[in-house]
Amino acid sequence: MIQTGPAMTRLIARLFPFFILAGFPLAAAADVAPQTEIVCINCHGTLPGRLGEPVKFWRGSIHAANGIACNDCHGGDPKDATNAMSPARGFRGAPKETVVPEFCGRCHVGVLKDYQQSAHGRALGKGGPNCVTCHSNHLVVKATIDIINEKTCTQCHSFERARTIKEAMQQTETMIVSIGNRIEGFKNEGIDTDSLEKRLFSVRNSFHSLFHDVDVEKVKRESARIDGDLKTISGSLDLISRQQQKRRLAGGFVVGGALLASILLYLLRRTYD
Repeated sequence: MIQTGPAMTRLIARLFPFFILAGFPLAAAADVAPQTEIVCINCHGTLPGRLGEPVKFWRGSIHAANGIACNDCHGGDPKDATNAMSPARGFRGAPKETVVPEFCGRCHVGVLKDYQQSAHGRALGKGGPNCVTCHSNHLVVKATIDIINEKTCTQCHSFERARTIKEAMQQTETMIVSIGNRIEGFKNEGIDTDSLEKRLFSVRNSFHSLFHDVDVEKVKRESARIDGDLKTISGSLDLISRQQQKRRLAGGFVVGGALLASILLYLLRRTYD
């Protein structure tokens, strides 16, 4: 196992969201940011009510699952209780409402750009939503199409437009998940899937850029285009599947022929004996 010092561990933890968005597998969360070493968690995790809620919520978040802890967002010294909230150690505290996108965008750079260009981003500070409106602050949920739901969207407006957008994107989301699973299956069989993984990564990024767009016609148009790209990738997977079937069939004939030859040889020996 590769050994890392505290500085490297913090660097990996800060870069982790980029690798997650890119689909790169990394070490388990416990190897990235051991929770037992973070004084914020050790202290607030034992406190009742409002002071303990952030840790309680965080434990069920996608951040916790990926080794992103308090200090990765709020700064400070995670190993020194005295300086845990020291500005000299980079403590930032909780951001104001209008600063939340920039706060989260330090890691989610591409997502920040998509948000800022969207109607939601342009309405920031004028009653529009920021990141935590949909994704929560400590109980951060994984970015999937399921975030587009009536409970979340009706905090600000009716669900009708969002429902139309979600329906337009649902088929694409299903295809991406299915193709990703197929690629992973072939990869586990030892098949070289590098080019297909890169193609899916590119298509997935294009699709995810629509998550913050509220232009129904654009979402429909882009989803249809992306569906075409996904069908092309799926066709490549079908070709691999047929090739594998031919190899298995050929292998079956070889094994069957070898078995038949062995039986014939055995019978011939018995005959001469």
